[in-house]
Amino acid sequence: MSQAETIVVADAPVGWQDVVAVARHGARLELSPQAWARIDNAQAIVRQVVENGERAYGISTGLGALCNVLLAGEQLSQLSRNTLLSHACGVGPALPDEQARAILCAAVINYSHGKSGIHRQVVEALLALLNRGITPQVPSQGSVGYLTHMAHIGIALLGVGLVSYRGRIMAAAQALAEEGLQPVQLGAKDGLCLVNGTPCMTGLACLALADAERLLQWADVIGAMSFEAQRGQIAAFDPEIIALKAHPGMQRVGGNLLALLERSEVIAASKGLRTQDALSIRSIPQVHGAARDQWAHAAKQVQTELESATDNPLLLGTPEHYRVVSQANPHGQSVAMAADVLAIAMAEIGSIAERRLDRLINPHVSGLPAFLVSEPGVNSGMMIVQYVAASLCAQNRQLAQPAVLDNYVTSGLQEDHLSLGTNAALKLHQVLENCTRILAIEYLLAAQAFEFLKEQRFGAGTGLAWSLLRERVPAYHQDRWLAPDIASAAALLKEPALLGRHFPKLQ
Repeated sequence: MSQAETIVVADAPVGWQDVVAVARHGARLELSPQAWARIDNAQAIVRQVVENGERAYGISTGLGALCNVLLAGEQLSQLSRNTLLSHACGVGPALPDEQARAILCAAVINYSHGKSGIHRQVVEALLALLNRGITPQVPSQGSVGYLTHMAHIGIALLGVGLVSYRGRIMAAAQALAEEGLQPVQLGAKDGLCLVNGTPCMTGLACLALADAERLLQWADVIGAMSFEAQRGQIAAFDPEIIALKAHPGMQRVGGNLLALLERSEVIAASKGLRTQDALSIRSIPQVHGAARDQWAHAAKQVQTELESATDNPLLLGTPEHYRVVSQANPHGQSVAMAADVLAIAMAEIGSIAERRLDRLINPHVSGLPAFLVSEPGVNSGMMIVQYVAASLCAQNRQLAQPAVLDNYVTSGLQEDHLSLGTNAALKLHQVLENCTRILAIEYLLAAQAFEFLKEQRFGAGTGLAWSLLRERVPAYHQDRWLAPDIASAAALLKEPALLGRHFPKLQ
């Protein structure tokens, strides 16, 4: 994707894929005149509330448990600044730049709905951070759903904190100066707008959706290789049988497997070799398909959240006829649940892959040399990479415990039910990283198994996948340092354009 590509926020919904394009691939983000008009209208309502001396949460009052403290005049600007400084108390390693950019992008999209009341110049400053490559250093830990991560983004606008800029970590004030930008002067409600809502979990979830979608396709390719290497019984993927269980994901996976294995002499020669295969081999459509259906559900939840106004309070109407409504749209339950469910689904993708790859190295069931090496004994072969996969699966089981079921009381009983959606999204990212490495290990083992079967032709897709890996990782003839092989295979699985280029018909 070219960095010259521009995503324009207008009246049509912005897709989660657009967030990925901005955050990961450097697309520019711009707002249309309609979006700016919506932002200006909401800000005019804030000015009217202040001029009228009305009590409105976060506009003319303190925040959280201090919502009954009435403020006025210069206090409102000071409240916004203090909100960012006091809320920027996250801990832990900084998020990768693309994750911070995804959060920033989702925040701008949230403000573009025109229900927040944030000043135009604040949104312009956020766009400048995105489009000029100034990425706030955001500590990864400390959010119960919102607040801390966005506060660390917000303080960069003030020239406070650290940013990533042109390959270096530096003071935000220095990066702004090098780009000719001035620190932002905040007004009423700006601070609250900057820390509120669900952009943090939503932006993170957008990236996770892209990674999960790619891994689900690779899982079919690599699973088909393992099926072929173990001389699976293709009758289990009979289209008439697959059609009798009409889950959409299962239908797509069944079609993918048949296409990948088309024209395989290995499969043809193995017909009738056994009555039926182990479940990890014959249930690929059922298990991979179920994960795809959960992905589709999660994508719908994240997309809906992206199209939603998630501030509190929200501003309705015009400066002449308006309502300021305190509510709970910043509660991220939908995204939190979606991230938790997708983490479970992807942990299962890793789990079934580990069972398949274990069978590849086990001579009791594989029909191949022990641990896939020509001289087992003097060579340990692929024995220990299965341990690594098992360890990653065990960690995924821990990470798949739902974050949304946790609950704590914050802000003096004012916020007494929390989504923990940011934690859910972050642990989903870790599950995906683990799953990538598990599939990379299965890819290595299936390709190594092919070395012992290559006198026969492989499937149209599986043979291609074998060749792709061999361009980067040579066959394993005797023991060597294996960690770089795993890293090379994992890097291949992360290349965004590779699947589309080589497997264009994969569903």
